[in-house]
Amino acid sequence: MAKSKKLDLGSLPAKVEQYKGLLNNTVEYRKKWPEELKPMIIGALEQIKEETGLGGSVEVKDQVQNLESIVYNLGRSSSGLYENIEDSNIKRTMIKSNGALIYQQLFNGKVMVMTMNPSIEGYGEPKPPKMIEILRPEELKAPFILRHMDIFLSDISAWEDYDDDAPEGKKQGFNPIGFNRNIEIDE
Repeated sequence: MAKSKKLDLGSLPAKVEQYKGLLNNTVEYRKKWPEELKPMIIGALEQIKEETGLGGSVEVKDQVQNLESIVYNLGRSSSGLYENIEDSNIKRTMIKSNGALIYQQLFNGKVMVMTMNPSIEGYGEPKPPKMIEILRPEELKAPFILRHMDIFLSDISAWEDYDDDAPEGKKQGFNPIGFNRNIEIDE
């Protein structure tokens, strides 16, 4: 029987070591959620709520271990809009979700930070959550939570103050058809 030649594995061993390191990181990152991150995030959000009077609630969603989330939820309220029910004097209140700031533990132990804009049921489609960033546990510090809350408040304030003063298209240098177009007129 002939002896087989030894394969040149090239960069494969280095990639295997990198992969093992990533698996180890996941284990370590997951340990930091209950020990450090969860109490720090909850404490910071509770302090913001108490000291600013913003309202809302801090909710822990922990049905799936290692995929937990902490949500600063501004709750639901009447939107002030009512749907008239056909052929009756009945009006249906359209409920408004007031928005949320979300810290979601990912499968690999990192933390994704998202905002959820307000929405009114039955009035358009709610936007999907907006991702702010994904952080390793050691990167998430209390001052970041203040920055995230600032972004969240800017987003929900922009939603509440929606008008056509600066539509998205104009911000990007695009003018809607028929508006502010340079039109050449033949004389």
